[in-house]
Order: sequence, then structure tokens, then C-alpha cells
Amino acid sequence: MKETTKAILEKDQKDYLPVFGGRYGIVLDHGEGVKVYDNDGKEYTDFLAGIAVNVLGHGYPALVEAVASQAKKMIHCSNLFYTQAQADAAEKLVALSGLGKAFFANSGAEANEGAIKAARKYGHMTDPDKSQIITAWNSFHGRTLATLTATGQPHYQEGCGPLPAGFDYVHYNDIKELESKMSGKTCAVMLETIQGEGGVYPPKGDYLKQVRALCDKYGALLIFDEVQAGMGRSGTFFAYETYGVVPDIVTLAKGLAGGVPIGAFLCTDEVAKAFKPGDHGTTFGGNPLACAAANVVIDTISQPAFLAHVKEISAYFRGKLDGLAAKYPQLVKEVRGQGLLLGMELTQPGAAAVNDCLAHGVIINCTMGNVLRFVPPLIITESDVDTVIAALDGALSRY
Repeated sequence: MKETTKAILEKDQKDYLPVFGGRYGIVLDHGEGVKVYDNDGKEYTDFLAGIAVNVLGHGYPALVEAVASQAKKMIHCSNLFYTQAQADAAEKLVALSGLGKAFFANSGAEANEGAIKAARKYGHMTDPDKSQIITAWNSFHGRTLATLTATGQPHYQEGCGPLPAGFDYVHYNDIKELESKMSGKTCAVMLETIQGEGGVYPPKGDYLKQVRALCDKYGALLIFDEVQAGMGRSGTFFAYETYGVVPDIVTLAKGLAGGVPIGAFLCTDEVAKAFKPGDHGTTFGGNPLACAAANVVIDTISQPAFLAHVKEISAYFRGKLDGLAAKYPQLVKEVRGQGLLLGMELTQPGAAAVNDCLAHGVIINCTMGNVLRFVPPLIITESDVDTVIAALDGALSRY
């Protein structure tokens, strides 16, 4: 029996750990395409997509069919056995990345944990003290102890000490600061290809190529966290392709299975030598249900026509956002990003704009207090963009 919104909110507030701040008093019930509908039937245009997760929108027929079909056959089996769904997904990601091996986990944090572990083990092969990992201030890599330590935002780390040792931080896009922190003891530099949670910051100029060169100079691995920026969101399948740089390890999650929980890290064959049987594992990672979903998403997004659409619609959206920036210069400081990972930095807190858009049937997000973030499904149309721009225009006009 369907419960009322009030009853669901009361139940959740009574029984669920209160770790999610700023939740809206809305119960989402179902979705179709770029639209979602709440428990009371109100329609919303979803330009958050579960925070960059629902890359094919909601109820995408091929994805729904793959999940339903696989669920009928087998949802889970131990990694003591093989499945075609897992083998197919690994084969596709290895071919698309040009890297050597894939490993499936359950989340972005787990994928990043695996990447950190691989870097440390690989460094140890040449020098037991080669363990330093350098990440960026305002990065976000997850909420496990190692990944929140890798995350360059101290407020996430408060009360969780003692934290794992061996992490240092630099400012994103500052190549001189990075080199000043590197040495022969550096085992890896770990960066988001495009910073998401930190305020939507893409790399400037040849920054990532310069980082690659420094890693080669000091014998360090280059890890790209593409949990948010990957899976076609930049306009290329992997965001690093946009910038002409190939990492030693790349991590994925969020959009990889279109909403079914999964994470992955891919590494070169050389890095893979650091692992032997028993060194890493997971019970649920790479299960046939998640991999069946991932295969549909990979096959869909990797098509040239699909990626061309992402580039075209993102250019249209960026142009409309730039138009609002010109219309409200006292409110909009900058529009930035790449592909369909875009941010609009305001000169004042962004919560009012988010709430105003929500009241007018549009879901967006604010990060770092004043950066409106747009990570919609990759299937959006110009009409969807126009709907969001109209709501945002109204919100900015009412500041």
C-alpha cells in the first residue's frame, strides 16, 4: 500500500541515520526519461541525475530489459566463478581505455580504495618507502577512511582520526606546487580529471599533460578519478581523452551502470603485476546484475553518435548559461566545466536558486556553497535545456 509523503518522511526521520543534510521534503516515486515524479504526482525535470548517475535517464528501455532479464537468470554469484556479463564488461572497458586490466567494486569510494591500494603495492615493489600519494585541495574521492583522507576537504575528516598516513595536498592547476611536493618517494598523483564536488573546475591548458610528465620523471603513477567526470560526461568516453593524457589507473562508478551500484578501476598491465591472488577482492563487486546493466550503458555511450550528441547539447547548454551570466553580471561570477559537467559560480549562496528551481519543477544542485552544478542525463534535448534555463532565469531574477 502506497503511503503518504508525510508518513514516509516521519518513518525515515525516525529510523534512518541522519547523515544526509539538507534533504528536501520530497519523496520521489518514479521517472521516465529526463522527468521524475514525486509521491504526489508532481513532475520535475531532473538535471542532477542522482548526482551524475542516471546517464541514460530514467526507465531507459534497454537498461530496464537487461536488468530484468538478468534478475530472472541470476542476480549474484561468488567471484569464485565466472560470468559472461563480468567478462564482457571488463573486455569493453579495457578496449576503450587502452589500459590492461579491470576490477569491479560496488561504488566510487571502493574503486578509489582499490586504486590507492594498487599504487601503494606497486610502489612497494621498487622501494618499501615509496608510498606518498598527492591529491588536490577541494577534491572528493569518497568517504571511507582512505578516500576521505585522499579528499582535500578537511571538514570531511574531522573526528575520524587517526587518518591513514602518507597523503599530501596541492592546489589543482598549480603545476609548480605539485613538483615541489614530489620526490622519488611519491608513488602516485591522484586527481579528478575534472573536479566536481570541489566546484566544477576543469584542468587549465596543458596542466594534465604536465602532471603526466612529472609522474614519469619521478616514477610515480598517475591516477585519474573519473567517478563523476567519466562515462561520456565530458563528450568523450573517458574524460582524459578530452585532454590527451593517458593515466596508469582510472576509476569509474556513478554512471557506469546507469543507476545500478557498481564501481571499477582500470590499470595498466604493469601496475596489475602488483597483485597476486588474494591481494584484493569483494563479495558483491562485478556481480552479474550490475555488469549486465553496465554492458548496456557502455555499449550505448561508446557510440560515436551518442558522444557527438553530448558535445552538441553541452555546447547549447553552455551557451544558454553564458547568456544568463551576461544578463545577471552582479549575480554570476563564472560559468565553467566540460561537456555535461557544468557549474555556475554565484556571488552569493546558491541554496535559494536551487530551492526556487525545485519549486518550479526543476532539480539542480549547489556545491561548495555558491556553485550551481548541472550533471543531467546525457540524453537531454534542447527543449529540456530550455526548461531548466527558464526556471534558472526566474530564480536569478528573484534574488
